[in-house]
Amino acid sequence: MDNTSLNSSFVLNMQVFDIPSVGKYPAFLLGIAIYFFSVLCNLAVLVVIVVECRLHTPMYIILFSLPLNDLIGITSVAPQVLLSILTERNMTYYPLCVFQAFLTHMYGGAELLILTAMAFDRYIAICSPLRYNTIMTTHTVIKLIALVWGFDFILIGTLFVLLLRLPTCRNNISNVFCDNPSLLKLTCAATVVNNIYGLFITAVLQVISISAVIYTYIKILLTCLVKRQADARSKAINTCVSHLLVFVLFQFVSAFTILLYRFENISSNLRKISFMSSMLFPPLLNPLIYGLKTKEIRNTLMKVFKTRVSIK
Repeated sequence: MDNTSLNSSFVLNMQVFDIPSVGKYPAFLLGIAIYFFSVLCNLAVLVVIVVECRLHTPMYIILFSLPLNDLIGITSVAPQVLLSILTERNMTYYPLCVFQAFLTHMYGGAELLILTAMAFDRYIAICSPLRYNTIMTTHTVIKLIALVWGFDFILIGTLFVLLLRLPTCRNNISNVFCDNPSLLKLTCAATVVNNIYGLFITAVLQVISISAVIYTYIKILLTCLVKRQADARSKAINTCVSHLLVFVLFQFVSAFTILLYRFENISSNLRKISFMSSMLFPPLLNPLIYGLKTKEIRNTLMKVFKTRVSIK
């Protein structure tokens, strides 16, 4: 089989969780409950931002991208893994595998860039409140969101252009879902360029996000110390707590997953659980953190809930 036909119809064998037959259905039901709960929570945040006119501000317009990205991330992985658990089939086609890998990497890059944009918004709002409406205009917010998604698409798109130029000669995916490192292991060609570029974009995204968050939060902290109004200081802290929790959570899960890639002697199931946690925990916890810690979203959700209860 030549390389063209191999890449277009290649059937891949993916790893699945080592679940006994008796535990297959409980694992599937637990997984599907987590998936639907995550989807419901993220959709709730999206709907609240859309329907509540008070939330049509730069902060929440930028925040809108976060649950949207979380839905992309968890939906790109969870249905395929759940279907594999239920049917005990571990096969997929090469084009579908590449598409899934592209979505998972887009999700990871966009998560960091969205959180960086949100940190910039909080910095302007707290450190330069009188100039906030002048700086964060609708035009600026649209450009900022377009920059986030466009920059992420270019970085990840280039990564997969470099991947698709390589011939494939193996068919075993060493993960429960498809990603770039697993796809690189399918080729017999040299992957030096791919590895260097992969490390490059990882470094770029991490340096941009971490340095921006550290800088903005140092400036925010200094501003809060200078301000003598306790209410203003409390409002600033409450605004930033949810963002910082989401950022730390994603960094922790991502760092743990990247470290497991480097250790080959780690338990197979532990590695699989870690890979899945990087795609499940942030989309599951992010809307809960914002729903509970952000006053405007929490109050709007409570108002909707009380209205529905009173109607019934």
